[in-house]
Amino acid sequence: MNTNEFHKIFSFYTNSKVYPEIVEYSKGRWIALETKPKDKRIFIRYLYGGGPPLKIYSRDDLIKILIKFRGLIPRTIYGSVNIFKKIVNRSDVEELNNIVYSTPIIDIDVSLDEWKLAIDAAEEIVSIISKYGVDKSIYLKWSGRGIHIHINEKSISEEVRNKYNPIDISYSIVEFILKNSLDRIKPILDKSKSIDRPLKIENKIDIQRVFTVPLSFHRIYDYINVCFKPNDIRNFDLSWIYPESYRHDPNWKIYLDGEADDLALKAIEDIGGYIKKYMTGKKAIVLSAERGTGEKRRKVVKITYRKIGRFQVMALLQAARYYILKRDINKAKSFGLNRAIFYAWAKYHKPKYGVSKYGLIRREMGITPEELPHEKLGDEMAFKSSDGWFMIGDQVQRPSDYDRQIKAKIDPIVPYEIAWDAALEYLKSFPREVLESQQQFYKEAYQPIRDRFVELVIEYMKDKESREA
Repeated sequence: MNTNEFHKIFSFYTNSKVYPEIVEYSKGRWIALETKPKDKRIFIRYLYGGGPPLKIYSRDDLIKILIKFRGLIPRTIYGSVNIFKKIVNRSDVEELNNIVYSTPIIDIDVSLDEWKLAIDAAEEIVSIISKYGVDKSIYLKWSGRGIHIHINEKSISEEVRNKYNPIDISYSIVEFILKNSLDRIKPILDKSKSIDRPLKIENKIDIQRVFTVPLSFHRIYDYINVCFKPNDIRNFDLSWIYPESYRHDPNWKIYLDGEADDLALKAIEDIGGYIKKYMTGKKAIVLSAERGTGEKRRKVVKITYRKIGRFQVMALLQAARYYILKRDINKAKSFGLNRAIFYAWAKYHKPKYGVSKYGLIRREMGITPEELPHEKLGDEMAFKSSDGWFMIGDQVQRPSDYDRQIKAKIDPIVPYEIAWDAALEYLKSFPREVLESQQQFYKEAYQPIRDRFVELVIEYMKDKESREA
């Protein structure tokens, strides 16, 4: 370990003028650390393997995580775009209903050689935001190679946040502002000539997105992430970002409660929220100069729906099936992962000579139903461990394993809570005898949607939206 480098970073972050800014911004956010890069980037989001998410509520929390990962030389500190009611377990940072605030952040990326173009773009975007009545609640952060334009999340009143999920609000605001900035941003994009890092402005809001916290080191360069208010945009200079002489405005905390309400409501009405992007099949807006050419244009990239893997679909549907029949969410997760593993195993060890799948798996593993605890769901049987969770061979499938292998894989494609609700709604349409039959469930419920589950979710969201209209 390079002790001198760690000491430099540790001393800076625990300085009496620095750590209060980091702590104030980080409270309630899911924290991530990036270590000094060598062969590859190392991104840390949990206290230890299988442990709780990183969080910073105090100087002691900050010191704790710096010391714990000192061998990796922690360098950059990130905070989630979302602020959560609680951060205790991994599931807390995956639950949409646990989000109490979400910060609208517009990301501007640029080559350092063209940093003044980022200033020009930021000034235009801030003027658009101001046009919708938001002034006191705006602040900007120089991120090392670009600018993050923030609207303070607390400028959106509780009344509006109770009506719409905060991440729907933040996503819609960013998308709405970029959509209405196109004409004024295009001439600035046209000036960008960088091939390696052309000027780019985009909406990066998603449920797991993080941005550097105030006064964090850049991941590569010895630059500091400093905040400034809109009245200082034209005064900003790269001399502000050096750790030995940085210039940072602690007034980034200033906001006016309810100032962004009108903007939020207009944005929600026009854009429709974070979830709705799955219904349109569009990525968020990206305004970018073209690499290596003299032509510049707006990029709004259309994509086909990302698929959820069959393994995850099987586990999700099996978990939902168990929950409908037995109403135990934790055992449902264990059962869902267990059945997904079983069917994946059976696919590559196909029965021969008329041996059933159960007979084969018992023979291969040297066990019989009488030798281990087991449970039947209708006519389907699964073995259980001594502590009550389902198991395959000597491997136990716990709810935390389901969260890691299934929930965490679904969430970046479709928010898991929505996928779960869609699965329940879908399976409730089948008669009980289908849910209790191993063969019928596989053929009638799983097979028809195993490759188009996202489409099912979209249909579910459309139906839900029409019912609530």
